[in-house]
Amino acid sequence: MTAVSQSQQDTTDPIGSTVLRDLTDGVLTITLNRPEAANAIRADQRNALISLFTEADGDPDVRVVVLAADGKHFCSGADVGGIGGGGEKRVGDPMRKIMGGAQRLVTSILDCGKPVIASVQGVAAGMGAHLAYAADLVVASEQASFIESFVLRGLVVDAGGAYLLPRRIGLQKAKELAFFGDRLPAAEALALGLVNKVVPADELAAATAEYAARLATAPTSAIALTKKLFNTSLDVSREAAFLDEGMAQEIQSYAADSGEGVAAFKERRSPDYRGW
Repeated sequence: MTAVSQSQQDTTDPIGSTVLRDLTDGVLTITLNRPEAANAIRADQRNALISLFTEADGDPDVRVVVLAADGKHFCSGADVGGIGGGGEKRVGDPMRKIMGGAQRLVTSILDCGKPVIASVQGVAAGMGAHLAYAADLVVASEQASFIESFVLRGLVVDAGGAYLLPRRIGLQKAKELAFFGDRLPAAEALALGLVNKVVPADELAAATAEYAARLATAPTSAIALTKKLFNTSLDVSREAAFLDEGMAQEIQSYAADSGEGVAAFKERRSPDYRGW
C-alpha cells in the first residue's frame, strides 16, 4: 500500500503516509493511517480523501472503493486541534469552512460513481460515523461502535449528519443518538440498518474483500446509476423518480455491459463485465 501522491510526496504532498492508497484488481483501498490520533482527520487529509473519491469516480480502472483504517479506531472524527482559536469571527466564515470541508468530504462519497464499502473495525465517532453512513455498504467488526459525539463537545451535528441519519433510521432514533451521544454497538447498528454485516474482528478483512471482489466484477456503470437513483429517491416526487429511472435505463442500454449481460443470459454463461 502506498501513500497518496507518492511520486509527488517530497514537494506537494503534505500528508505523508497518513492516508494510504492501493489499487488492486479494480479495488481501490483508501486507508486512514493515523492510529496514534485515533485516525482523527486533519484538513489536509480531508482534502486528500476528497481528491481520491473524486478521481475514483472518473477512473475506469476503479470498480469499487474500500474505506478502511489502521489501528484500534476507525475514525474519531475531525481533528479539533484548530477549533476555538483566537481572532475575530466574520459572519459566514464558519459556515463556508464546514460546507467546504466535512460536508464536501461526505458529498464526495455519496456522489462517487463507484460503490463504496466502509470497513469499520473500531470506534467511528462524529464525522467518522458519517463517513461510514455515507458509504453504500458497511461491514463492521463486532468491536465496532458508532457515536454521534458532537453533543458531547457542545457542538451541533455536522458532516452531513442531519441529512444522513434521519434517512437511514428515521427521525426519532436519529434525535436520540444526536441528543445523547450514546455509543451504538455494531450489533445495534446492524439492527437499525446502519450496517450491512457484522463479523468477528479476525474475519473483517475477508468479509470486506468478499463484497469488494463481487463488486469489482459487476456492471459498474449500472451500479453507479442505481446508486444515484437511490440516493435521490427520498428527495423527489414519484413522477420525478420514475422519470429519472427511465432516463437511467436508457443511458445504461447503450453500455457495453448491458449488451454483455443480455448476451450472457441468452448463452447461459457468466457475464464478463468491463464496468462501462
